[in-house]
Amino acid sequence: MVSHLKPTATQLTVEPFFQHKLQAKANNSENTESPAIPQKMQTSHSSSFLGPGGLDIAGGAFFTSIHDAVPPSPSHLRNTKISVIGTGNVGMAIAQTILTQDLADELALVDAIPDKLRGEMLDLQHAAAFLPRTKITASTDYAVTAGSDLCIITAGARQVAGESRLDLLGRNVALFRKIVPPLVEHSPDGILLVVSNPVDVLTYVAWKLSGFPPNRVIGSGTNLDSSRFRFLIADHLDVNAQDVQAYIIGEHGDSSVALWSSISVGGVPILSFLENRQIPYEKQTLENIHKEVINGAYEVIKLKGYTSWAIGYSVASLARSILRDQRRIHPVSVLAKGFHGIDGGDVFLSLPALLGRGGVHGVTNIHMTEEEVGGLRSSAKTMLEVQDQLGV
Repeated sequence: MVSHLKPTATQLTVEPFFQHKLQAKANNSENTESPAIPQKMQTSHSSSFLGPGGLDIAGGAFFTSIHDAVPPSPSHLRNTKISVIGTGNVGMAIAQTILTQDLADELALVDAIPDKLRGEMLDLQHAAAFLPRTKITASTDYAVTAGSDLCIITAGARQVAGESRLDLLGRNVALFRKIVPPLVEHSPDGILLVVSNPVDVLTYVAWKLSGFPPNRVIGSGTNLDSSRFRFLIADHLDVNAQDVQAYIIGEHGDSSVALWSSISVGGVPILSFLENRQIPYEKQTLENIHKEVINGAYEVIKLKGYTSWAIGYSVASLARSILRDQRRIHPVSVLAKGFHGIDGGDVFLSLPALLGRGGVHGVTNIHMTEEEVGGLRSSAKTMLEVQDQLGV
């Protein structure tokens, strides 16, 4: 006999594990500048018509319906659509990983260079026999992104010789004024995922320009930094990186914070274990590992000219958690105001966040030492000083 189970104490108290301080109210700041859309290119896609005479084999001639068949309901026809803005090395690594991991029914690519864009689309389409079935389209017109569940922005201006970081940021803000409004127009219910650097400031810019609630504007943040962190720790201990729980938070950059106090391997807190066993360790060793995380991207760029594969897998993991409602925790750039004493203005920084179909569902109440909290607040102060100069 099955008894009617009442909610357990654990079920009743699971929500306080996450903080829901993200402002649900959409930002209502106005953007008077009309979206500047690149010159239109005809939307490119695969054709179902074969041969010079346009032989249509997609209709009833090739297949015969079974007896008394009923068409699928509208709910069964709902497709998952991802748009990638920018088809450079990073954008295409993300697109390729999305395809191989079967994360979308439709993938739309947008770029300002028509020939390169069409070439990338065709190159992916020609691999159709080796990939899960995905409709791939491409255009310089943002209308191709219509109805996207997730819009991934990788486009960004490159720094030129003698250009200051602030001047570069100003050019990227101008670029985002052309990108974000048309994405919002064509996918008003979608989620924005910003990958372009500096990712924390540009996620803030995307949020301001979009008018979306903060839970639907996310930056890739330190998700990749944390993967590098886990790899280095795993390599040092000779274990699998998937068994290492470790986060880099704050800015995706030089002022990031390594949460040493919460690192665990196989469920064992590392620093507590060392202290309990009276195993000596040098703080400098920990700092050197953090420096390796910060310098990791610079080293890859120095050796091969750019980063691509790791960020491709990182962003695909975020897409999977969001679109498949995985409720996984990722260190991503979110509206951090109100968390861990961060005040003074709206700022986006990476914190361990619960991701699902609605975007950011909450931020974990992770324990931090006073030193770690101080580093996070310092990182927030740095971001706010930069944002104040943008005039967004």
